[in-house]
Amino acid sequence: MAEAVIEGLTAAGAEVSTIAPADFTADDVAQFDAIVFGCPAMGAEVLEETEFDPMFTSIEGALNGKKIGLFGSYGWGDGEWMRAWESRCVSDGAVMPASFVICQDAPDAEALEALKALGQALA
Repeated sequence: MAEAVIEGLTAAGAEVSTIAPADFTADDVAQFDAIVFGCPAMGAEVLEETEFDPMFTSIEGALNGKKIGLFGSYGWGDGEWMRAWESRCVSDGAVMPASFVICQDAPDAEALEALKALGQALA
C-alpha cells in the first residue's frame, strides 16, 4: 500500500522520505509539507498499539494545519478504526486534502489506484 502511495507522490513530482514509527517525532512534522500515515487495524479495530499509536499520540499536537493522508488495511469489521482515526486528525486541526484509503486484507486494483490518487493529492 505504501509503495502505491509513493508511486502517486513521485509521479506528481514530490520528494519522498519513509520513516518508521519508532523514528518519527513531533519535531519531524515541521520538516514536511505533507505526511502520509499508514497503519493496519489491530485487535478490536484500533491502531497498532505497540509502536504506531504511541508515536501518533505523541505527534498529534503538531498536526494543526499540516496536510496529511491516511491509509491502512483490516481483516475484520467495517473500517470503524479508520473513521475514528480520521476524526482524531480533524480534531487535531490536520488538513485532509483527500479521503483515506482502506482495504480488507490485501489491496485490489481499485485500492491501488486510490492509493496512487492519495499520493497525487498530497504532492
